[in-house]
Amino acid sequence: MTVHFIGAGPGAPDLLTLRGRDLIARCPVCLYAGSLVPEAVLAHCPDGARIVNTAPMDLEAIMAEIAVAQDAGHDVARLHSGDLSVWSAMGEQLRRLETMGIPYTVTPGVPSFAAAAAALGAELTLPGVAQSVVLTRTPGRASSMPPGETLAAFGATGATLAIHLSIQNLARVVADLTPHLGADCPVAIIWRASWPEERIVRGTLGTIEAAMPEGIERTALILAGPALGASEFGESRLYAADYDRRYRPQRADSPWAEWSEGDD
Repeated sequence: MTVHFIGAGPGAPDLLTLRGRDLIARCPVCLYAGSLVPEAVLAHCPDGARIVNTAPMDLEAIMAEIAVAQDAGHDVARLHSGDLSVWSAMGEQLRRLETMGIPYTVTPGVPSFAAAAAALGAELTLPGVAQSVVLTRTPGRASSMPPGETLAAFGATGATLAIHLSIQNLARVVADLTPHLGADCPVAIIWRASWPEERIVRGTLGTIEAAMPEGIERTALILAGPALGASEFGESRLYAADYDRRYRPQRADSPWAEWSEGDD
């Protein structure tokens, strides 16, 4: 018996890895975070699977369900939204499983910030503008922020900020970032990226609060940074005609020339 933690992606049922889909399809038990994982993803479950929405359950109840599956010798598909590496609460479950002696696997998923960027048709890193993406959040009831991890500190870098779990704190986000990025800094809010009801709101730090319509809450991601609105940026050297590289040596004395000649 194994518990398979699976990143269920941002929402669209076809934005799963093949591995994740196949694991879901073969597990007789599925525990899913129903507050964020849409039911359409459950279409991959096998007929007759025991499907449990863990949204109303505490950690002890979730582990009790896993223990029941262990007694029955049933593998478990444990679905969390997006990717498991950030804000999934997987760590505390893994710690319990290790204590219980239950094996597990982890399958990554499409993260929400990537789905949001795709919805915008945007590259979050542009030459000479931003070469870093910061995944962060504001303090909430579930988790506080460690000292030093502040929006002001991240904003001062000029990196593209992907601010999760913070739409209810939009006013604070604007107040913290404006002194460092300026009121004209581009902002985009993507609600339910990849879902059928996906909505996008664009603006700047100075206008985004007034631009927000009613009904956008919880599953909304805030993207902010100069790269979102940049049109004047240098082109990457990666595809420059004179760029000497392993797969496209430009000179007879290139260190890559001999390698290229021997490569099939």
